[in-house]
Amino acid sequence: MSVSEEAKALREDFAFLDDWEARFTHLIDLGKALPQLGPEDLVEANKVRGCSSQVWLTAGPSEKTPGGLAFRGASDAMIVSGLVAMLLKLFSDQTPADILAFDAEGFFRDIGVADALTPQRSNGLRSMLARIRAEAEART
Repeated sequence: MSVSEEAKALREDFAFLDDWEARFTHLIDLGKALPQLGPEDLVEANKVRGCSSQVWLTAGPSEKTPGGLAFRGASDAMIVSGLVAMLLKLFSDQTPADILAFDAEGFFRDIGVADALTPQRSNGLRSMLARIRAEAEART
């Protein structure tokens, strides 16, 4: 699926949730479903700077999309793990051009996540997005 199709599916998921308690529960569930990273991935080079919690992101070539990127990630915080899961759903197996063309900040505003985050988590989300974009830019 394209980034836009992934975003549409996430929008639909969040549209069915009535309040922010349900949305945060869903976000936490997304984070719990992330595949675990191995100790070789939980290294300083993969840490995302600018996050108040610990976040690791790895990038490599996609096995599903020619020229695409595959991302994996983890966090030590439940809600942030959910944000990582959303970012991976949006951007894994996408081409660098598609990643760079997508308005992720607008997407998170549209579904109401951006407004519900604390300033620290908002900064962390921006840092994660910047890291993903930097990986995409490095491969264009």
